[in-house]
Amino acid sequence: MTAPATRAVRRRVLVRGTVQGVGFRPFVHRLATDLALAGFVSNTAGGVLIEVEGPPEGVAGFCDRLAAQAPPLAAVTGVGFEDLPATGDGGAFAIRSTDRSPGRTHLPPDTATCADCLRELADPADRRYRHPFVTCTHCGPRFTLATGMPYDRAVTTMSGFRMCADCAREYGDPRDRRFHAQPVACPGCGPRLRLVPASGSGVRPARDGGALAAARELLAAGRIVAVKGLGGYHLACDATDARTVRTLRTRKARGGKPFAVMAADLDAVRRIAVLTAAEETALTGPRRPIVLLRRRAEATGLAPGVCPGSPHLGVMLPYTPVHSLLFGLPGDPPGPRLLVMTSGNRSGEPIVTDDEEALTRLAGLADAWLAHDRPIASPCDDSLLRVRPDGTEQVLRRSRGYVPRPLLLPVPVRPALAVGGDLKNALCLGEGEHAWFGPHIGDMGDLATLEAARRAEAHLRCLTGVSPRLVAADRHPGYHSARLAARLAGQAPVRVQHHHAHIASAMAEHGLDGTSPVIGVAFDGTGYGDDGTVWGGEILLAGYTGFRRYARLSPAPLPGGDAGVANPCRLALARLWAAGLPWDPDLPCVTACAPGERALLERQLTGGLACVATSSMGRLFDAVSSLVGVCHRAGYEAQAALELEAAAATAWDADTSAYAFTGDLDPAPVLRALVADLRRGTPAPVLAARFHRAVARAVASVCRRAREDTGLATVALSGGVFANALLEEECARLLTGDGFAVLRHGEVPPNDGGLALGQLVVAAHLRQEE
Repeated sequence: MTAPATRAVRRRVLVRGTVQGVGFRPFVHRLATDLALAGFVSNTAGGVLIEVEGPPEGVAGFCDRLAAQAPPLAAVTGVGFEDLPATGDGGAFAIRSTDRSPGRTHLPPDTATCADCLRELADPADRRYRHPFVTCTHCGPRFTLATGMPYDRAVTTMSGFRMCADCAREYGDPRDRRFHAQPVACPGCGPRLRLVPASGSGVRPARDGGALAAARELLAAGRIVAVKGLGGYHLACDATDARTVRTLRTRKARGGKPFAVMAADLDAVRRIAVLTAAEETALTGPRRPIVLLRRRAEATGLAPGVCPGSPHLGVMLPYTPVHSLLFGLPGDPPGPRLLVMTSGNRSGEPIVTDDEEALTRLAGLADAWLAHDRPIASPCDDSLLRVRPDGTEQVLRRSRGYVPRPLLLPVPVRPALAVGGDLKNALCLGEGEHAWFGPHIGDMGDLATLEAARRAEAHLRCLTGVSPRLVAADRHPGYHSARLAARLAGQAPVRVQHHHAHIASAMAEHGLDGTSPVIGVAFDGTGYGDDGTVWGGEILLAGYTGFRRYARLSPAPLPGGDAGVANPCRLALARLWAAGLPWDPDLPCVTACAPGERALLERQLTGGLACVATSSMGRLFDAVSSLVGVCHRAGYEAQAALELEAAAATAWDADTSAYAFTGDLDPAPVLRALVADLRRGTPAPVLAARFHRAVARAVASVCRRAREDTGLATVALSGGVFANALLEEECARLLTGDGFAVLRHGEVPPNDGGLALGQLVVAAHLRQEE
C-alpha cells in the first residue's frame, strides 16, 4: 500500500530591512527553486513579499535559511510569517513586478566595486572590459542614483539609459549576478565618459576610453582634474608632485588643512602609512571610507603639502571603476599610485554634482573635467573614520557607504526631522524605531549650502517615506540651520540645547531608553548655553527629557567671539588673563601677538568689549596649543587642537605625568604649571602630553564625584573634542578602570555631524511628555 502524499502548505513572508537593490529576489528565487517550491516574490514599499508553497519540511527549511543566507549587502531587520490556504500551485517559482502599494523598505548605501566586477573590468575577453560603470547586485551606486522607492530602475537616474539586448537578458535572468541590478549597463548602452578641457589649457576633448587615457596623462603630467564620482566631483592630482599639490592648495584656498589621499592598492598605502589589521579591514570593506592612518616616519614620495603638521594621513582605496581605471590596468603606461582626492568645491561651498555647474564653480580650480552623463540624485561626500586600538571604529564624517542605512532607536518616535547644527551639518529623519541620517552637508555658511540642505531633506524624505510632523533644531538664535527648520516646519521648531543633544546622541546610539540619566561629558568648541554664554566644557546629568549642568570648565572671555577662534594666541592671552597670570614677553603666545594687537586685546578684556564668556574645552585646547608654542594662528577649524594632539602623541609613552585641575574644572593651576615648565625648557610635546592627561584625570575625578552624589555609573563621552584619540582613549581607560560603563561614539560622529540624532530623540520625548 502506497503512503499518502504529504499535504502541501502555503506561507506568506514579508522580509523587512535593506532588501532591495541587493540581489534579494534572485536569492529567494534560487532558494525556492532548489527546494522545489512554488509561489512568487515581489518588491513592495514595505520590503520583499514572498508566497511559498510546497511540502511542510521544504517551506520550513526555506524560512529558516531566508535570513541566515541572505546576500552580502542585505540587512534583514524583520521577517513576518502568515500561513495561507494551499492553492495547489505546482508551477515554477516566479519573480513578480514591483508592488507600489504604501509602505517602507530600506535602500542600501553606495558600495565599492566588488571583486567579480573588477575581474571583468580587467579581462580583455569580457564585454565589460574597461567599462567605467561596471556594476552588479553586489556593488555600485544605490543612494546617489535613487529618486524614489520602492527601488526600481524607473526611479533611478539610470531611467534614461535604455538597456541593450545583452544587458536586458542579464537583468531579466534570476540566475545572473545582474538580475534586477538597476544600474546595469555596458559600453553599448552607457553611461558615457567625456573629458572637457579648461579654456586655454591646450588639452583636446575626448570621450569614453580616450577620456580616461587623457585624464591619466594629465594627472601624470602634474595637472589637476575634476573627476565625477558617485556623489559628486573630486579634485584629483598626483599626491607625490609637490608643485601640483601646492597649486591645488592655493587654487582651493585650502590653507593648511590636510588633503585626503586615494592609493592604488594596499602596497601603496603601506609605503606611506602604518597599517593594522583592523585598519586594513576598514579600508578594503564595501564602504571604502577615508581612514585616518599613522604616517610612516620614513614615508617617501608623498608631497609635504598633502598633510602638513599632522602625523596622520586620510587614506582611501578606489571604490568605483573610474577610480580603478585612473590608476591603470595591466599594460597601461605607468602613472601616479597616490592621488590627492579632495571634494570638488571651493572652500565653504557644498560638493558639486551637476555637470554644467561644475564647469562654472570649478573653473580656475581644474585643468580638465572627467565627466559622465549619469545624473547624481543626491550629493554624498566621502565618509571619514579612525580605528581605535581595540579595533572599534569611530566615524568622524558619516556619508557615503553609510547613508541611508537606518539606525535602530531605543524608543519609537513620531515622524520627525532634526536639522543638526551649522558646522559639519547632517540632517536626520526618524519614525517609529528607525532614524535615517542624510549625507554630510558641511558648514551652513551660505545660500548654496542651505539650498543643498533643503534638497538633501527632500531626497531623504522621498526615500524613507517619512513626513515629519515635528522639527527639531539647536537653541542658538543665529543658526542658519534653525531658520531652515522653521521654514521646513511651517512653525516654530522644538529647540534643543546643543550639549544636551550631544549626550542624547550617544545615549540613542547605544540603545538607552532614557529611563535612567547618564553622566554626560560634552566637550566641544562652541555651543549656545542656556545662560547666553558659549558652552563647551560641560558635565551634564542628562536623560532625553532634560538635563542638569553638574559641572563645567571655568569660563574665560572669548575675545571677538567666533572671529577669535582663528587666533589661538589671543585665546591663550585671554586664558592667562582669566587665571591672573601676566603676559610675560618670554611666553610664545605673547611674542606671537604684535604689541598693537596685545594692547587692543587688553582693552577688550578689561572693558568686556566684544567678549563673551566661554566654558569651551575646545577653546582651552586652542589656547594651550599657542601657550606651548605649537600653533598661534589657525587656518582651518581645530588646527591648533589637532597639532597639540599630534605633539602630545610623540611624547605620550615617554612621559606619563600630568598637571592637575582644581575645583570645578578650574584650569588656572594647569596654566601656571605649563608656564613654569616652559621656563624650565620642557619640550612642547611633553607639555602637551601632560595637559591631555590632566584633562582626562579631571574628567574621571568629576565623574566620581557625580557618582557619589547621584549613584549614576554610566558616562557618555560626546562632542567634537572627543575626536581627539589620545583624550578619548585616556578618559575611557580611567573611567572603565574606575568601574564606570563608558559610552563612546561609533557609527554616529561625536562632533556636530551626530548632533541631529540627539535633537531628534530629545524633541520626540519632550513632545511625548507634553
